[in-house]
Amino acid sequence: MTSSPSPESAPATLTIDLAALAANWRLLRDRSGAPDCAAVVKADAYGIGIEPAVGALHQAGCRTFFVAHHGEAVRVRATAPDATVYVLNGLLPGASAAFVRDGIRPVIGSFDELADWAEASRDAGRRLPAAIHVDTGMNRLGFQPDEVERLAADPRLGAIEPALLMSHLTSADEPEKPASRLQVEAFDRARAALPGVPASLANSSGHFLDPTPAYDVARAGYALYGGNPVPGHPNPMRPVVRLEARIVQTRTIPAGTPVGYGGAWTAKAPRRLATISVGYADGYLRQASATDAHDGGAALVAGRLCPFAGRVSMDLIVLDVTDVPEAEARRGSVATLIGDALDIDEVGRRAGTIGYEMLTGLGRRYGRRYLDAA
Repeated sequence: MTSSPSPESAPATLTIDLAALAANWRLLRDRSGAPDCAAVVKADAYGIGIEPAVGALHQAGCRTFFVAHHGEAVRVRATAPDATVYVLNGLLPGASAAFVRDGIRPVIGSFDELADWAEASRDAGRRLPAAIHVDTGMNRLGFQPDEVERLAADPRLGAIEPALLMSHLTSADEPEKPASRLQVEAFDRARAALPGVPASLANSSGHFLDPTPAYDVARAGYALYGGNPVPGHPNPMRPVVRLEARIVQTRTIPAGTPVGYGGAWTAKAPRRLATISVGYADGYLRQASATDAHDGGAALVAGRLCPFAGRVSMDLIVLDVTDVPEAEARRGSVATLIGDALDIDEVGRRAGTIGYEMLTGLGRRYGRRYLDAA
């Protein structure tokens, strides 16, 4: 893993509030009403770092974690040796021995995976725990609904320990749609076919459905990191990430002057510009570029919203700071790219994407500063 520069020497600093992360987990745990609230820490804990995130969540009381890949699970295990760790993306051919060795639980979603894990259980001389993934509408991974009865009768299921039955909500952030209700109904049918197995369905937005389909294990993901689980309503979560960059240079340009690659943005009047050392190499998407035909991203300088001017390049972004007093927008002044009025969801919207993509793309060139969870 590439190390990050120190905040003192870096042109941009990513501040990660681990106390807010822990508080968000506690809020979701209490809201779910489930006996267990797991944390999803895939994609390097949504960009903030698996080790500090798992450490803070474990300290807060979290004992169950979900990741996408075995390598991520190993990092969780090293940080929280007593935790239960599930790998969402399943079991690849030949991977069983590594899962057994490292005490990691696969999420099984096919008969081929079941066969591999049953064989690993026989080799280990014990029933190895795994989650069973039933597809209730996502159509990506998992046993299809018409396979569940056959799964329940498969003798290989008896060779393993089905420790969890799970599925994934497709539209929990759109409660007006019937999709979540239909998925709950499909999931309950699967539970009836596989009785006695602890169940998990609610994701971040699922915690806020009425009624909340928490079952035995709730799974908190995006909302842990400050993302809004109830779009269109006030965000109940505390912000976790703040991204600030220092201005490298300023200049004043006359009307009609093009800015950036391709000259896609043109000053409509005399403008004062400021350049910061952040770009798409740092995960700030090129889609956030501003052109004459399209508004793009923005930053806050001295509390004022400053739109991007021109295309986001590999290492640099230009801001229009005309409305900021010169004394507050000069070399060394701070521009906030994520934080305050520019929460992660708003940043994603301005970049033509979602906050998830912005979070998980946070680069390693930022100086990272962690605020203690204690």
